[in-house]
Amino acid sequence: MMLQKYESADCPALASLFYDTVHTVNARDYPPEQLDVWATGHVDLDAWDRSFLAHYTIVAVEGEKIIGFGDIDDTGYLDRLYVHKDHQGQGAAAAICDALEAHAAGKPVTTHASITAKPFFEHRGYKVVREQQVERGGLLLTNFVMQKEP
Repeated sequence: MMLQKYESADCPALASLFYDTVHTVNARDYPPEQLDVWATGHVDLDAWDRSFLAHYTIVAVEGEKIIGFGDIDDTGYLDRLYVHKDHQGQGAAAAICDALEAHAAGKPVTTHASITAKPFFEHRGYKVVREQQVERGGLLLTNFVMQKEP
């Protein structure tokens, strides 16, 4: 596995990986109707590309295939971290997260972790600030505001 900086050409693959990961990996913690509003399958690729370019975005690649990605903004907000369902538990998320946290060196890192991702972040030393309900498509989804001090 190699880590590389995001390029605009990666955006469609990241959108597809996001959808597939939410609908498979997160399915153990969220019902289908919540998965459908979380990842609708209709991502605004231009908006995502602008966001990825504005953030520090890392892509994990194995061979020619993107197997994961993550991004963090200049304030230390870790926005997205997703790994392909077939590469869970193999170190890709940890490697991506290591790179994102290193980029934010000296700052607290904050994320909004899903129920599924919460144990991963706790293992890395993040603490739950609060549980929250986020509205998507008229439904409430539970996640956790988590923070790791520098």
